[in-house]
Amino acid sequence: MTSVAALKDRVCRRVDDLAPELIALSRTIHANPELAFRERRAVAAITGLAARHGLRLRTGAAGMPTAFAGEIGAVGPRVAMLCEYDALPGIGHGCGHHLIAAAGLGAALAAADVAGTAGGRVRLVGCPAEESGGGKIRLLDGGVFRGVAAVLMVHPNSYETAHPRIVAATSLDVVVTGRAAHASLFPERGVNALDGLVLGYQAVAALRPHLPAGDRVTGIIREGGTAANIVPDRATSTFLLRSPRAETLLPLERRIRQALTAAAASVGAGVTIRRSMPVYAELDTSNPLAGAYVGNVTRLGRRPLRASKVPANVVGSSDIGNVGAVVPAIHPMLRISSADTVPHTAEFAAAAVRPVAERAMLDGAKALAMTAVDVWTRPELRAAMSVEHGVMRRRRHRESTRRSSRVHQVA
Repeated sequence: MTSVAALKDRVCRRVDDLAPELIALSRTIHANPELAFRERRAVAAITGLAARHGLRLRTGAAGMPTAFAGEIGAVGPRVAMLCEYDALPGIGHGCGHHLIAAAGLGAALAAADVAGTAGGRVRLVGCPAEESGGGKIRLLDGGVFRGVAAVLMVHPNSYETAHPRIVAATSLDVVVTGRAAHASLFPERGVNALDGLVLGYQAVAALRPHLPAGDRVTGIIREGGTAANIVPDRATSTFLLRSPRAETLLPLERRIRQALTAAAASVGAGVTIRRSMPVYAELDTSNPLAGAYVGNVTRLGRRPLRASKVPANVVGSSDIGNVGAVVPAIHPMLRISSADTVPHTAEFAAAAVRPVAERAMLDGAKALAMTAVDVWTRPELRAAMSVEHGVMRRRRHRESTRRSSRVHQVA
């Protein structure tokens, strides 16, 4: 019988063998950034490399042309490895999703190499539109994660931990409508939509100091008129709302909607507010699974921060939280840059193709593949994951029931 240590050595060697191709893949995706649901080149590159190594991936998963899924293994617990590959508008891969794609594929191919011996199955899932479209939510609704025992992925960052703070979020698109007029000749006939939007933006800013701890609102004005001598009849903006849990996101959204609506009404303008992305749930990291990952990534010489050492202000949001509510999941962060080079910047995009970032990607692939081996070969780990996840699901159910009750009362 092959030992667990030997299986882990084998997957690490497999990632080393694949390293030139994985690095080339990540560079190709980085050099060709594509926005949400348009990631055709990235998907072609990933599926092409997977096919060359015997992993056939079906595109169009859950009805999305740039989603994919494929599986190797006949029996045993399923472990899902996730790829992300969408970019940011104007910045490109300032979130490092090209590294996530390469790490996910590398981990899946390495784990597949020992799946038969270890008694497990590996499923590779391509997840489009993480930045705004909630691709994982649609994959979840489409049954892609059905029958999966664990969901694994890694993410580059400027700090390293297996316990990132991933909070609930949603986005609001705001359209304020007024009435156009000549700004000098007949200004009294106009209703200035931009004034209504600017007042709303300021109202949201005035709310910020009085929001509960952990609530955050950021926004941009997208459109404010066409010429200075025309009273704007249309102005648009987008606001991103975050709160520690989905349970607390709803009252935050209600306050922001009220502020924007009142501001538009104060100048006689109309307003339409709609969610432009689904609600991203907070991630309850699977602690047993994270513990296994930490043991494996530490073996590679990396030193992830404990949850208590992650600064309280370092938070993010991702649709991985929705998946983690249904299946035990981890979303570790891999440090690829100094603390002053943060994600969603051009500087981070540049750092994400340097040798230190590519080394982190390969380490991430190895750590994920080794963690899959743990899931397959350690029934006590699977039991601990199941028990903890059951507790989390019962808590979420209680919170959902309370939230539904409050919505009914408001309505």
